[in-house]
Amino acid sequence: MNISYNWLKQFIKIDWQADQTAELLTDLGLEVEGVTSFESVKGGLKGVVVGHVLSCIQHPNADRLKLTTVDIGADEPVQIVCGAPNVAIGQKVPVATIGTTLYADGEPWTIKKGKIRGEESHGMICAEDELGLGESHEGIMILEDALKVGTPCSEIFEIENDQVFEIGLTPNRADAMSHFGVARDLRAGLRQREIALELITPPVTNFNITDRSLKIDVEVSDSKLAPRYCGITLSNLIVQSSPNWLKNRLTAIGITPKNNLVDATNYVLHELGQPLHAFDADKIKGKKVVVKTMPAGTKFTTLDEVERELHEEDLMICDIEKPMCIAGIFGGVHSGVSEHTTSIFLESAYFDPVSIRKSAKRHGLNTDASFRFERGIDIENVEFALRRAAILIAEIAGGDITSDVVDLYPNKVSDHQVFLSFDKINSLIGQEIPRDVIKSILSSLDIKVMNVTETGLGLMIPSYRVDVQRDVDVIEEILRVFGYNNILFTEKLNASIAQASKFEDYKLQNVIGNHLAAQGFFEILANSLTSPEYQELSSVVNSDHSVKMLNPLSNDLSVLRQSMLFSGLNAIAHNINRKRSNLKLFEYGKTYHKYESGNVENKHLSLFVTGNRNEDSWTKPTEKTDFYFLKATVENTLARLGIQASASPMANSDFSEGIVLKANKKELVVLGLVKKSILKKFDIKQDVLHADFNWDHVLSVVAKSEIVFTNIPKYPQVKRDFALLLDNATSFKEVHDLAFQTEKKFLKQVNLFDVYTGEKLPKGKKSYAVSFTLLDEDSTLTDKQIDKIMGKLQQRYESVLSAELR
Repeated sequence: MNISYNWLKQFIKIDWQADQTAELLTDLGLEVEGVTSFESVKGGLKGVVVGHVLSCIQHPNADRLKLTTVDIGADEPVQIVCGAPNVAIGQKVPVATIGTTLYADGEPWTIKKGKIRGEESHGMICAEDELGLGESHEGIMILEDALKVGTPCSEIFEIENDQVFEIGLTPNRADAMSHFGVARDLRAGLRQREIALELITPPVTNFNITDRSLKIDVEVSDSKLAPRYCGITLSNLIVQSSPNWLKNRLTAIGITPKNNLVDATNYVLHELGQPLHAFDADKIKGKKVVVKTMPAGTKFTTLDEVERELHEEDLMICDIEKPMCIAGIFGGVHSGVSEHTTSIFLESAYFDPVSIRKSAKRHGLNTDASFRFERGIDIENVEFALRRAAILIAEIAGGDITSDVVDLYPNKVSDHQVFLSFDKINSLIGQEIPRDVIKSILSSLDIKVMNVTETGLGLMIPSYRVDVQRDVDVIEEILRVFGYNNILFTEKLNASIAQASKFEDYKLQNVIGNHLAAQGFFEILANSLTSPEYQELSSVVNSDHSVKMLNPLSNDLSVLRQSMLFSGLNAIAHNINRKRSNLKLFEYGKTYHKYESGNVENKHLSLFVTGNRNEDSWTKPTEKTDFYFLKATVENTLARLGIQASASPMANSDFSEGIVLKANKKELVVLGLVKKSILKKFDIKQDVLHADFNWDHVLSVVAKSEIVFTNIPKYPQVKRDFALLLDNATSFKEVHDLAFQTEKKFLKQVNLFDVYTGEKLPKGKKSYAVSFTLLDEDSTLTDKQIDKIMGKLQQRYESVLSAELR
């Protein structure tokens, strides 16, 4: 939420610097996440001065250019080449001097000394669009003759400089969703610092009904959905651009001005926190407004020209024929204000927060109005804001108030009462705050003290504090105004030491996280909420097992993820779009599944690699990541945990090719190359390799594994090689496993160091170059022993695999 400091000062006359005020607001719980500067004219017209055109002749080398001499208040007049058709001798004009930066079309450009068609030009005579003062480019601006030469133009035009606070508002603080609400909190904070400033309420005393010539009846069918509904009509309006002061206020907080009627309602919304809506009165059939729900399936086109299908619980603002607006959320395309509007029905209401929230989520809409209605506005402020807006519209649109205020408020809401115990204040805060300080803080927060006893206070909570319902809520209010930093705390720290288990999950995660980071991986943290559309991409994820959110923030975040794959692909797409295509990522997270027996959470470690293994360098050639790189990373990770896993092919997966690694009959890791069809959904055009560790299974295997220490061998190991001619269908795993089945005592390692396929080999054959490492831990192996072992291996390969030695 953006708050203009100049606007804030309309309600509380504070002379602090913006940074100091921001610090106080943060201490009060309205966290200021940033302070930015705003200029109604970008650049503030710095370097632009009043000039007097002394001479104006035709440019000798260009038909459409003029050569002028301009007095800008310097020691000597300057020569300026000008292309405007209306430049003439004797004019007072705005001149951008050498070094001035202008922001035409939002892009900065600096005025420099130069030559135009052979003639020197020492500045620029400006049009209003070049200065940001308007949109016309028909010619240069002509200023008043009375202006003094050399006067800075920033002193002539109404240039507003402002500081804007970006406040990270918590959902419970509906009372602070306006400039007036922030000013209320600021007053309380200042009073705690013994600075008593008056809170200035916007005046409505000049509210005056001109006549009663345009009456529009109002009917509310369900007062639970619309507990209070107010309206009034205004006529003889002229729709036009808003005055500069109003446009500056809205632009400063990021609102684009539209016209005086719409801008006035937006102004009051951000001033008082009360959403309003203006209907074109001529478009209201039967001159009657009906607040009701519509049958399910009713079609309605909103202001964004999207046709929506209504739910039977959507509250609508209708006339006698049709719906005109989704109450408290979004207007309709056929009932809003246009440039031809001359009379309006102005609405100010309090709608049920739960109803508004559900409707907004159903239609995927999030507007300034729904943002406030969902959190709860001040029901007692509804009529006041309506009068305030009516006065403002009549002032800036030249209209008349042409009806009484319609106010349907059948069940008046009473202020909430709370009893606050002094003992509970002290026990929760941990420090005794003087009772007179407590009363002063409550008074500054408009919380009335109705009665005082020895044990506590009877309080009346103002209607705008919809979040203060219990005594603990009041204590929180006292504490934030008193200041969290003013609470004393002891330097003594009490702690108990828990007995450590054999292994702890977080420690193993740190070990493997550091292991992966040392190999160039970066850790990511993705949202567990995801889109149900991803379920359609996967052959593994079953939509029947999805855990769905009852009240999702959006359709894209409506289910809990069943796979770690898609959140990782989102991260990869995000990085690739920002020119980071060589990625090695890992994430610890959970997947969520709904079964008949109940909901299940599974822990995972997810790895992603794509692009090149290393950045471009002259020291070594660039290598692309491939399946074997990821497989080696996975095996090294398991080895770091003391796990030896066996690999086997995998079917029915999200991989075009992949394997599964198992240990102790448990599936530990699945890894492979992600299917192109899935990558296409994320607009990823390069290969992505993914490994998914079932971390729960990994932990169970680690828990049962024992660390084994062996002595360093005293005797030398021996290596021998075979070049085996094999069928193409034979895998290295078969070669590997058969070797250890044949020689269990002395064989320590089998390694594949070369693969050859080519025309020189028989059809359907390939050549494996395999090395065998032999070791006797008790003595040195003899040649006879080695030859015997190699002979057995050769015989077994020939008989079982039909292998031949090359």
